[in-house]
Amino acid sequence: MYELIDQIERSLSDLDATNNTFIVGELDVPKDLFRYWDIVSQARELYRAKVSVNFSGAISSLPSKHLSNIIHRWLEHISIGKTRALKIGAQSDGHTDHIVPTYFYFDVTDFEPTGLLDQDGNKFIKPLAMRVNKLPLFLEGPTRMLKTVSTPEALLIYKAVRNSSLRDEKLGMYTISSSLMSQSYELGRIVSFPPGWLENQSVWTHMSYKFYLELLRNGLYEDFFSEMTGGGMLPFMQEDVYGRSLTECSSFIASSSFEDPSQIGRGFLARLSGATSEFLSMWSVMMMGRQPFSIDPSSGELRFRLLPALPIWLFFNSTEDPSSDELIMRFKLFSSIDVTYHNTLRTDLFNIAPSRYDVRFTDGSTTTFDGEYIPSSAAIKIRRIVSVKSIDAYI
Repeated sequence: MYELIDQIERSLSDLDATNNTFIVGELDVPKDLFRYWDIVSQARELYRAKVSVNFSGAISSLPSKHLSNIIHRWLEHISIGKTRALKIGAQSDGHTDHIVPTYFYFDVTDFEPTGLLDQDGNKFIKPLAMRVNKLPLFLEGPTRMLKTVSTPEALLIYKAVRNSSLRDEKLGMYTISSSLMSQSYELGRIVSFPPGWLENQSVWTHMSYKFYLELLRNGLYEDFFSEMTGGGMLPFMQEDVYGRSLTECSSFIASSSFEDPSQIGRGFLARLSGATSEFLSMWSVMMMGRQPFSIDPSSGELRFRLLPALPIWLFFNSTEDPSSDELIMRFKLFSSIDVTYHNTLRTDLFNIAPSRYDVRFTDGSTTTFDGEYIPSSAAIKIRRIVSVKSIDAYI
């Protein structure tokens, strides 16, 4: 491992000493970047060969400060690579300035024979130059990038995806890829399916739910709920089109690109794995926020805060007090603690913390906490669940 890290560092130093910027309009891999890729790829293959059976047992030490510098340097080059990827994507599709390509492939444009043959007599070659090619858009690239950006950039990515060929306007959903009609069968089985079906330009429920979840995590609440109620998520799809219960997820949905109009929008291969997991993550963020437990920076103790993302249409009038102006909404925290939101603002509760909590314990006592955080004394009990019966949160 030490030898691999050392080789990467020396190769990065050589690369940094050159002009390795990407020139818009030029898809041939620059010589300096190719040399870096070639040396590091060989180092990686050598490392894998050396550890394929066992380790020598020899130990090398790296000072923590030096290792920290190495990691920060690698992160800088990853950032440069992301910028380069966006430039490559944008020059191929002018409207995808903020959509990072998911996949690339490379054509070898120059090579030399090694003099070696494989078992079938084919010649081994050593690449000397390559040219980068971008595949059509896939939803996975921008979805993963949404995990790494701030809200303003997330909004740009979302708008770009919504205006791209990934959106199925007829269904109000997002397909796993744009059209693959012009692609070679060398890409594999993905091209063998007809457009709109399975791995080729259909709506993968799990993948599209991942995309929606990142909208929610990035605070794009109005966009998230617009996509949800617009038919992109269960249970807001049209049941007669979906073809099954609106409480049942599907592996994929035939998109508008499919050749049989009667099947467009229909869900196939019922499953309760990926999409359900993503939906539970959405539910968690909506009901309690991304991080209900945190450490108080002043005291170093545990604290608890609810930070919901709930639209006004999920609230209802209190049946206990019909004369009250407040709206309420209830959910179960950790499948055990009854939580009631009291929406005195009568508006969307997007990233607004409560100003007061009434915590009722199993011994019949109730404690009121003013402010947006519940302190350590009760936060620990909430986390342990067993001694807390309910929480009333007032906003």
